[in-house]
Order: sequence, then C-alpha cells, then structure tokens
Amino acid sequence: MINIGQQFPSFSKTAVVSIEKGKEFETLTSDSLINDNNQWTCMFWWPKDFTFVCPTEIAEFNNNYGEFRDRDTTLIGASTDSEFVHAAWRNNHDDLRGLKFPMLADTSKSLAEALDILEPNEKIAYRATFIIDPQGIVRWASVNDLSVGRNVKEVIRVLDALQTDELCPCNWEKGQETLTV
Repeated sequence: MINIGQQFPSFSKTAVVSIEKGKEFETLTSDSLINDNNQWTCMFWWPKDFTFVCPTEIAEFNNNYGEFRDRDTTLIGASTDSEFVHAAWRNNHDDLRGLKFPMLADTSKSLAEALDILEPNEKIAYRATFIIDPQGIVRWASVNDLSVGRNVKEVIRVLDALQTDELCPCNWEKGQETLTV
C-alpha cells in the first residue's frame, strides 16, 4: 500500500457529482490535491455499490460533510464501479440521493492499483481511507477488511490531529492540549 509521506498518485477519473439530469458527471484529477489554499483531501474507498455495509459508511461520511468542510477538507468517495453504477445507486438509495461529495469511478482500477488497495481475489477495493495534505502528500492511511465498516469520527479526529502539526497523544481530541518537548 502507498506509504505515509508519499505523493498521492496522479489520476483523472469520472465522478458522479449530482443526480440532476445532464449534470451528473465531472472529471476529477489529482491536480486539485495540490493547492495554495491549505485545502486537505480525504478520499475513502468502498468495495462495491449496491451492497450492505457500504451505504452505511457513505451516509455517515455525508452526515459529517460539514465537519470536513469546516476543516478545509475536500471529501471524495471512490470505488471501482462505473460512474453509471454510482449514478444508478445514488438515484435508487434513499441515503445516497443527497450526497454532498463526488463518487469517483475507477473502472480501470488504475488508481486502486497504484494505491495497492485491491483485494487479490475479486480485484475490488478494500475499505481504504487516505488523508492528503495540501501538497498532495499522504499523511494518513487506514484499511479495513471488506466486512468491517470504518469509524468516520476517528477519521475526523486524525484529521484534526494532523492539522495541528504538533505532537498529539493517544486518544487526543480537538481542543485538548498537545505535547511539548
């Protein structure tokens, strides 16, 4: 898997950004990861659309969209399903219709391969989460097995800690003292 401190891989992928007819798709590129606006990125992956654990995670990320926005962080969801499958899922699942972030389609699996997050048998993405700083550097990566959903509050806690650029002890939460040397 890609390591902490490495540049996030280059990509140009179609994403579902809306369910409004004619405005469903946009191209997302890795160029947006590098910026002078101090904008961070959180990209999270799920194995398959139209499954059971995945929509619970996607809905929870959406429920916390404001928390990411308040931390100057762009949220991107991704899987190896096509943009058309993403669009159909969004249109047919109550919890996904109002998503505030794009659903990236890595149909070639090239980005998932570059990140080394493909499950070896089915060649679907693990439940991987990456926090990327404004220079496009991976600062945190976490992977769950296919059957275990992630904790969005923990992703936010880690993002808070990274954005302090200070030493944060175990179980540190925003507003608590950091360590001094």
